[in-house]
Amino acid sequence: MTSATDPHPRPRAETVSADWPPPVPIAAPPDKTPRWSLPALLAILALAGVLYGWNLSGNSLNSFYSAAVYSGTQSWKAWFFGSLDAGNFLTVDKPPFALMVMGLSCRVFGFGTWQMMAPEIAAALGTIWILHTSVKRVFGHAAAAIAALVLALTPITVAINRDNNPDTILVLLMAGGAALALRAVRTDRLLPLLGSAVLFGLAFNTKMLQGYIALPAVFAVYVYASRLGWRKKAVNLALAAVALAVSSFWWATAVSLVPADDRPYIGGSTDGSAWNLIMGYNGLGRVLGGEGNGGGGGGGATFAGSAGIGRMFNDVLGGQISWLIPFAFLALVAGLVLCGRAPRTDPARAALVMWGGWLVLHYLTFAMAEGTMHPYYTTALAPGIAALTGAGGVMMFRAFRRGDARWSWVLPAGLAVTGVWAIVLLRRATGWNTWLWPVVGVVMVLAVVGLFVFRTAGSGTRARLLGVSVAAAIVAALAGPTAYAASPAFSATTGGMGGTNPTAGPSTGGGMGGPGGGRGGFGGNGPGGGQGGTQQGGRAGGEFPDGGGGAERMQPGGGDGELPQGGAPGGTNGAGTAPGGTGNAAGRPGGGMGGSVDSALISYLEKHQDGAKWLLAVSNSQSAGQLILSTHKPVISMWGFTGTDQAMTLARLKELVRKGELHYIQLGGGGMGGNSGLSQEITAWVQKNGTAVKASDYGTSGSSGSASGTTGTVYRLDPSDVG
Repeated sequence: MTSATDPHPRPRAETVSADWPPPVPIAAPPDKTPRWSLPALLAILALAGVLYGWNLSGNSLNSFYSAAVYSGTQSWKAWFFGSLDAGNFLTVDKPPFALMVMGLSCRVFGFGTWQMMAPEIAAALGTIWILHTSVKRVFGHAAAAIAALVLALTPITVAINRDNNPDTILVLLMAGGAALALRAVRTDRLLPLLGSAVLFGLAFNTKMLQGYIALPAVFAVYVYASRLGWRKKAVNLALAAVALAVSSFWWATAVSLVPADDRPYIGGSTDGSAWNLIMGYNGLGRVLGGEGNGGGGGGGATFAGSAGIGRMFNDVLGGQISWLIPFAFLALVAGLVLCGRAPRTDPARAALVMWGGWLVLHYLTFAMAEGTMHPYYTTALAPGIAALTGAGGVMMFRAFRRGDARWSWVLPAGLAVTGVWAIVLLRRATGWNTWLWPVVGVVMVLAVVGLFVFRTAGSGTRARLLGVSVAAAIVAALAGPTAYAASPAFSATTGGMGGTNPTAGPSTGGGMGGPGGGRGGFGGNGPGGGQGGTQQGGRAGGEFPDGGGGAERMQPGGGDGELPQGGAPGGTNGAGTAPGGTGNAAGRPGGGMGGSVDSALISYLEKHQDGAKWLLAVSNSQSAGQLILSTHKPVISMWGFTGTDQAMTLARLKELVRKGELHYIQLGGGGMGGNSGLSQEITAWVQKNGTAVKASDYGTSGSSGSASGTTGTVYRLDPSDVG
């Protein structure tokens, strides 16, 4: 009787031959758990836990999300809406599911780096476990162990799992949805299919349409491979569609039911509605450009290289994600061919189509996206790469062992290509671990030779040497990504982690603006911008396409980094520094995109807040987030993250001032100037009716002039100033 999990179901009795099933020299039968399987999984999880959590307190988190998490601990309304500030003026530009998870952790354990990151690390480890379990059920323990190890060591995955961006939770939800869909196909049960739909819906509420990228593969696999009749399939898919819709749109529906005057402005939208955010900025705008995402290669080109089919292999993304992509595609094709004329319901082919569809769909979406494209988005490719590497690799090895001339060169060729590509990637990192690429080349050559020499292992010694050759090939294939992956946790000079754009490994590409500082602005290290920096992917000093200063070793934080134009505010002035970035003191994750905060000015604003709900209104969400983390008080972001939000109008500003809810507003300061018409109107009114705060009001006795300069000017407004 054939096991339901057997990747090579026995053919009918009349066709059974002596060599069926093919030998499996490196894996126990699927229905028998080898003694090494669980210890191997636990070791991989332990390794991943170290990579994701080591020295985390010194890591650079994202102040945009950190501020929203903190605000959610101060206000349940802010927690539900995903508000940047506890006063609920403006939300972040994403749905709040990931923030909700981190916010609950911080409500229970207190606000801090570890309290915020514990759910993220747990989600990352959960993704490894889910992938291991899903691959094991179909392809066996060896394939599952390889898949789990590849996923754990993917460089960009390690980088993003050390950051508080929502992508870690997004990948967990999507991987869980894919695994449950495969279970639904295998068992013909409705509940796993509904569970899959719910998880993809929650993924939508984490990063909107990105959570749907793998859904076509889920649909195709279920329709083709399920043993149910067509009518039953249609009914089940209809029920799953309902579950998907409910789990996807409950938040947007709830938001729309709240009157606009009683809810915060939805960041990233053009009209303050969640539906606009879904269809625009976080919808097709990501793929086609526009809607605050740049366009025609603008926003996308500056963060991850120009859009095109080869984008995953360029200088910016190559070392982050591409190490095993060629092998994964080869494994997909070879695996499907090896499935041959297996029944339509064959679980091995269904799994290959699922994970292959996952890889192809994500690859094409990210490669061709004309909108905002960050390197860390590509972490979503990792489960597909890992599953295909493990499953397809084991299938190719079995075919190789059978001695069929048609398959004698497929696995060795795949390993050779992997070794050559690893050498290319390692040589791109000039001066970084120059000893590694020759070692990778030598070990891979010896491994491939060993495969041929010991392929027909008869004795125990030859079989062990064959196993050594296989292990050597795995080591050579993973040596490069492992070195990259280790850098965020263990290296102080490479793999610098900026919360806005976390990447792993050395500098190999110009990324966003290339080496050096950008345009000055709010809270930087000098009028001309940051000190500079050459880290890959636009880290410190080149954080944004049009500038953005920052210290070479950035403090935790920064925004989501999705700025098609304009940099983070930076810069100082002689008279007095307007509020800027913040450090990580007292367990306050934040800072990032700027330099220091003028503590005297902050103290002055706090002392003279006079019962106002908001401490200050600033031009953008990066500055607001940094100030929220520095002061633990609500701060208004007038124009949102990209500077295009219409959250603050003159009528709204007058209302806040009239009610005494806001007294101070900062104008100018570089960065994103906001909606030109609105900002000019507000600037003119504030300058006419407000009173500029002088440096002598909060500085030393010898200070004079107002708190103005490249950082702009802070004005005081009272109800009596409203005409």
